[in-house]
Amino acid sequence: MTWLRYFQAPWLLVLAIVLPLAALALAYVWARRRRARVTRLGAEPLVSRLAPSISGTGARWRALRLGGAVLFGAIALAGPRWGNERSEMQSSGVDVVLALDASLSMLATDERPDRLTRMKQEVRRLRAMTPGDRVALLAFAGRSYILTPLTTDEGAIDLFLDNLDPSVVGQAGSSLARAIRQGTELLQSTRGRGGDRAIVVMSDGEAFEAEDDVREAARQAADAGIIVVTVGFGTAQGTTIPVHEGNTTTLKRDESGNVVVTHYVPDLLRAAAEMGRGTFIPAEATDKAARVRAALGNLRAQRRAVAAGNDLTPRFQLFVAPALLLVLLDAWLSTRRRASRREAPAAARAAALLLFALLPMLSGCTRRELDDDALGLYQHGDFPRALAAYRERVKAGGTPRAVYNFGTALLAADSAEPARDALDRARQAPDTGVRWRAQFNLGLLHLRRGLETKGDGATEDLDAALALYKQVLLAHPADSDAKWNYELALHKKKQQSGGGGGGGGGGGQGAPPQAQPQPRPAGGLGERQAEELLNAAARDERDVQGKKQKQNQPPPPPGGKDW
Repeated sequence: MTWLRYFQAPWLLVLAIVLPLAALALAYVWARRRRARVTRLGAEPLVSRLAPSISGTGARWRALRLGGAVLFGAIALAGPRWGNERSEMQSSGVDVVLALDASLSMLATDERPDRLTRMKQEVRRLRAMTPGDRVALLAFAGRSYILTPLTTDEGAIDLFLDNLDPSVVGQAGSSLARAIRQGTELLQSTRGRGGDRAIVVMSDGEAFEAEDDVREAARQAADAGIIVVTVGFGTAQGTTIPVHEGNTTTLKRDESGNVVVTHYVPDLLRAAAEMGRGTFIPAEATDKAARVRAALGNLRAQRRAVAAGNDLTPRFQLFVAPALLLVLLDAWLSTRRRASRREAPAAARAAALLLFALLPMLSGCTRRELDDDALGLYQHGDFPRALAAYRERVKAGGTPRAVYNFGTALLAADSAEPARDALDRARQAPDTGVRWRAQFNLGLLHLRRGLETKGDGATEDLDAALALYKQVLLAHPADSDAKWNYELALHKKKQQSGGGGGGGGGGGQGAPPQAQPQPRPAGGLGERQAEELLNAAARDERDVQGKKQKQNQPPPPPGGKDW
């Protein structure tokens, strides 16, 4: 009985059956007694002619009115609710970059089931302990790669964490220094308001680079006010590295054909934590997630709003209103029967005023229902009906917000040209909130087209996206979502001109952007939908870069060690 979830207290629905029946039963008993009293005066037809006011017809209608009022009141008491309402809760946390080792050595099985899976488990446990922290995922091997910007969206983090493996990073090897440097750049580019920042490096420590490079990268992070926490995985005894190729599994071999044995090396991890004024958590430590949480516990947290999910919207007022109307109508009719002719107009005027006072509430409920229905259709992927609902809003009011909702729904339905016209109209709105959201989604439209277009044809759309996101950033310099979209457009444009694509990269290289969350009742692109849309484009871009890297055959790490 899934329909019961649409009531806050479904057990009270019993009252919707019992109370009206009880009211009708009482009315029936009262009518029988009244009829018995009337028959003592004479025949009922004669009494009805001589004294119409004591006829039983009015009593029956009154019973129906009061029974209906009780029915609506009981349904309202059960708490009916439908439609989605996004809720938020206030929380506090710090900004953390999780730099995760995705090199081949993390496939070693000296941790159960392997180092990589064990590391993912610790990350999930850490996220469960720190829901208020904004987290960015950064994968590294021979180079580093930003998977997500700073976010509290568990869905986005889980999506990339599930798919994390050595194929994500195109260059073999392991470089802690590059990961720390890119994490520092990321945190510096998205500076929060008053909160402390940290980089948590999770690795087996088997990095084939100079210790001085790692120390220097950690020192630069510390100078920027960022602490470095390092977590080790693996065993000092080491083990071989399984390599899966199709249905066969072989062992990793070096250039000489010898089987590679990978070891846990704590020296570089300890040095990074020491220079980064953080904490080193060795591989043999138990409950690593709790130890990381303790290391971050002394940092100064920043208060922020965290999405708590989508709730069903209460609709009890839609049933309270008709119940009140029926009660008022009954009171007015009773007063009219008892009052004199001189008093009747005053009672009528009073009832009319009460009814007029209820009309704004009823119309307000209807308007919210229309917006919520359109938003519900949109979130369930029924774009044609959502567009029809938003189109009605545009025709009815034509406000800039309605035009913005309509344009954003068109964008989600892949109607690019109509969406561009509507969003272009909305960004001329006097309301600054509507204006910058329209600019953001219009930039998203051009960015999508630029990512989908091959060759030089994408330049015009990428230029338009860059110009729009510049306007957004001028108005809201701290908008990290606009920064990421701007970086993706800039990165794509550089590729069009023959640049980009290699090395450790800066903070925005290939990072999956997010769309600005839209507050209700603005039915714009949902945060998750827009993020998944652009993440797909970013993954396509990553595949292209991976193919280019294989074709270019970059030089192996120092000493030819590519694990």
